Amino acid sequence: MAERVSFGSTAGPRLAGLLDLPEGEVRGWGVFAHGFTLGKDSPAAARICKGLAAEGIGMLRFDNLGLGDSEGDWGDGSFTHKVADTVRATEFMAERGSPVELLVGHSFGGAAVIAAAGDVPGLRAVASIGAPSEPRHVEQHYDALLDRVMADGHAEWMVGGRALTLKRSFVEDVRRADLRHRIGELGMPLLVMHSPTDTTVSIDNASEIFRAARHPRSFVALEGSDHLLLAPGQARRAARIISAWADQYLREG
Repeated sequence: MAERVSFGSTAGPRLAGLLDLPEGEVRGWGVFAHGFTLGKDSPAAARICKGLAAEGIGMLRFDNLGLGDSEGDWGDGSFTHKVADTVRATEFMAERGSPVELLVGHSFGGAAVIAAAGDVPGLRAVASIGAPSEPRHVEQHYDALLDRVMADGHAEWMVGGRALTLKRSFVEDVRRADLRHRIGELGMPLLVMHSPTDTTVSIDNASEIFRAARHPRSFVALEGSDHLLLAPGQARRAARIISAWADQYLREG
């Protein structure tokens, strides 16, 4: 069962979320960060969060600025905003009496949860799925627009039938992000999950994240998965792996 929620973003507009409530005995609570231009209802987000909820871990998934049901303009966001709003989501959870102990992120969201972890009091574990080792990896998605964006300050970008505005400030913010520094200072258990056949974010990124991380760190190869975890059963498999790995770190586990 999912509960619709909303909370204010760090930029002002309200963000829409779904809270997948835990079934049976409550083992803990977490927040999920979705991929670059995806959303809370993307298959990876929905299936993983529902899978974790079925195993007693309640999960909040939310649409970032200007995506899905959230207010605002996507172009006014950035990696910095995504990280800050992930932290804001954990604050919302704490305010409602369900403090977050687990962060899970897919793709660009995987980089965001690693960057956000140090700012979440009481956090116990972080899991990334198909994450890039550097946020600027997403430039491959809009490289054809870069010259125009840098010259004019913005350009319209069609993504999945939607028109998004890509802004120079967005590009510059992503380029400035230093994820490796955050990985090295994480100071808590990290689970790195990646498919060896991921053609969107190569598995070399997982190797770089794993090498930069300190123990305790774990790596799981998601054989047979595509980047979006669309293959039958793959997202649910990822949820089961995260659930088992996180068990020892959850207070109520």
